[in-house]
Amino acid sequence: MSASWSEDAPRRGALRLPSGRGAALLGLGGLLASVAVLSLGLGAASISPGQVVAILGAKVGVALPWSFEASQEAVLWSIRLPRVLLGALVGGGLGIAGAALQGMFRNPLADPGLIGVSSGGALGAALLIVAAPGAWLAGLGGLGLPAAATLGGLLAALVVWRLGQRAGQVSAGAMLLAGIAINALCGAVIGLLTFLADEASLRSLTVWTLGSLSGATWEVVALVAPWVALGAGALLRDGPGLNALLLGEGEALHLGVDVARLKGRVVLLGALIVGAGVGFTGIIGFVGLVTPHLLRMAFGPDHRLLLPGSALLGAALLLGADLVARVAAAPVELPLGVITALLGAPFFLGLMMRRGAEVTG
Repeated sequence: MSASWSEDAPRRGALRLPSGRGAALLGLGGLLASVAVLSLGLGAASISPGQVVAILGAKVGVALPWSFEASQEAVLWSIRLPRVLLGALVGGGLGIAGAALQGMFRNPLADPGLIGVSSGGALGAALLIVAAPGAWLAGLGGLGLPAAATLGGLLAALVVWRLGQRAGQVSAGAMLLAGIAINALCGAVIGLLTFLADEASLRSLTVWTLGSLSGATWEVVALVAPWVALGAGALLRDGPGLNALLLGEGEALHLGVDVARLKGRVVLLGALIVGAGVGFTGIIGFVGLVTPHLLRMAFGPDHRLLLPGSALLGAALLLGADLVARVAAAPVELPLGVITALLGAPFFLGLMMRRGAEVTG
């Protein structure tokens, strides 16, 4: 793997981060809040930003001067707010998982989708949808689908991890190539399940594989939030270790970092976060690839900023894409996975052209 990215990375952001970290995170938090307010207000039933704030304030006992109708409150609280929260959880999880994986491999082309986690999670969920129609949310109490997706994502990640090992070391290029193969295999099996599924399962599977936040409810948010929070909270603690890894595995070992355990933990937590989100939203690609790279170009590579910043920016990007999906062809809702792919694929191709040597290095 080319060392151009990993060796230069510590120098590019080392001087900027200490004084600007808090301001950067505050700005990203403001961006997320702004996109969330827009997402809550725009749609078939229009709700102004002032009304959005007033409705939320009324729920916590704070009276604000903007008046609103009961129908607006019902739409915001029962439909749009769960959707926004689920989108923020999934987008934030994809962002932080992508940042951690890119730091672990010292390669900006790594993300949960490219190493098979997303497709493995999709296969696990698809197996459950087809094998247990109707039971995947009802009979299993809502836990079956995310559990199957998480397990599928974890197994796919472990297979890619094993195939990526060369002489006892994990090669980023080999792992990415193995991820391409696993993605193709999982896609083929999902295609076979689509062929074998009955009408009801086929409808659920087709809608689910295109990616959407339309199934968001308070119950779904309550199921997804603990997994994403657990995985993201654990990854945030690995920022110093990932910073040390930027210097090289040997240097990281000398600094006291257990490199093998760090790598295993990042893969496990990434699979946990992505699997939990994929279980309810379907396949949503490129958020985990684009988000950390944008932040790295703007602020440098320090994972003390990249990890929380990627969570905030990933949430904002996914909510923005979902807003486009809802309003671009209203009243028809476009598939969210299609929107993120249309936005992310050109970015990935441009990045791959610039960093092509790293893929085979």
